[in-house]
Amino acid sequence: MAAYGLYTHIQSNKRRSVALLIGLFFLVYVLVFAGALLAETVSLGDAPLDYLVQAAFYDFVLAAPFATIGAILWILIAYKFHQKMIDAMTGSSPVTREEEPRLYNLLENLCISRGIAMPKLRIADDDALNAFATGLNERQYSITVTRGLISALNDQEIEAVLGHELTHIRNGDVRLLVIAVVIAGVISFFGEMVFRIFFQNAFYGRRSSSSSSDKKGGGAFIAIAIAIALIVVAWILSIVIRFALSRSREYLADSGAVELTKNPDAMISALRKIENRGELASANSAVMEMCIDNPRSGFADIFATHPSVDKRVQALVKFAGGHDPGPLAIEGPADNPQIEPPPADGPWADPPQNSGKPFLPSEPPLGSSGGKGPWG
Repeated sequence: MAAYGLYTHIQSNKRRSVALLIGLFFLVYVLVFAGALLAETVSLGDAPLDYLVQAAFYDFVLAAPFATIGAILWILIAYKFHQKMIDAMTGSSPVTREEEPRLYNLLENLCISRGIAMPKLRIADDDALNAFATGLNERQYSITVTRGLISALNDQEIEAVLGHELTHIRNGDVRLLVIAVVIAGVISFFGEMVFRIFFQNAFYGRRSSSSSSDKKGGGAFIAIAIAIALIVVAWILSIVIRFALSRSREYLADSGAVELTKNPDAMISALRKIENRGELASANSAVMEMCIDNPRSGFADIFATHPSVDKRVQALVKFAGGHDPGPLAIEGPADNPQIEPPPADGPWADPPQNSGKPFLPSEPPLGSSGGKGPWG
C-alpha cells in the first residue's frame, strides 16, 4: 500500500482543488443563465425561443459580475469562518494540554516524530465514535474527536485515529473536502434563489396578466424546459464533485496511520470499534464526509465517499500484516471491573482466613522459636 505523504496523491489533490474552484464559477454561471432564461420567459412568454435566449444572454452578461462577486464573497466567508460553522453544527470546542493531557500528548508525540506542525485539537460533545480534520492551511488545520471515541478507545487506538487524520492533513485531503463542501453550499444557495425568483415572478405574473400567460407559445415552454434542465445539470455536477473525492484517500490515510504508529492492529481495532457507531446526530452529510467513518447502507452507498470498514480492514491485513478480530463490542460501565470496597471493620481488622495467600508476618509469632533466620 502507498506510504504516508504519497507525492502523487498530494499533487493530484492540489490539481483537484484548483479544478473544483474553477468548476464552482462555471456552475454558478450556468445557474445565473438558467435564472435569466426563466425570468425572460415569465415576462415575455409569447416571444420566439431565439429571442428569449438572446435576451437571457444579455441579462446574464449584466448579472455575471454580481454573481462572480457573490461567489468570491462566499469563498472568503467559508475560508474565514468554516471552522466556526462546523463547531456550531457539531458542538465541538478547542481544548488545551491542561484540559486533555492524554489526547494532547498523543497528538503531540505523533507530530514530533515526523516533524509535522501541531494542528489544533477539538472535542465534540457527542456519544458517537468518530473524528475528522478541517482547515485550508497550516494555521487553520484542526483535528476533532468525539467524547464517545475518547471513552471507548484505548491509547493505541486513539493514536492510530489521530495518525489517520494527520495523514489527511499532510496529503491535502482536508483542503479538498472543505472546498467541495463550499461548492455544494454555493450551488444549493444559487439554485434555491433561482427557483424562488422564478416561482414568485410566475405567481405575480399570472395575477397581473392572466391573459398573457395563456398566450405562451411552444418557444416559451422549450425555454422553461432548457432552464430547468440546466439547473438539474448543475445540481448533478455538484453531486459528481463528491465523486472526485476518491475513496482511495481513506486507504492512504489508514496506511499513513500505520506508518506513523507502526501498529496496524491498533488501526484495525479502532476501525472495528468505530464501525456503525460514527453517526453524528447534528452533522449534515457534508461534515460526515470529513469523518473517519461515514456509515451508509443500501442505495445511499452509491454516493458514499468512504469504503466500507470491512474493505479497509482487509487492505490493512493484506498490505500491513495486521490481524482482524472481527466486529468488536464496546465495553460499557457495567463491563468494567469495579474496585471492592474496604471491609466494614476497618483496616485494622484481622486478615481474612483461607485467603490463599501465605502468612508473611514482619516478626515471628509469639511463642515460636523464630527458626534459623539471618538473626538466629
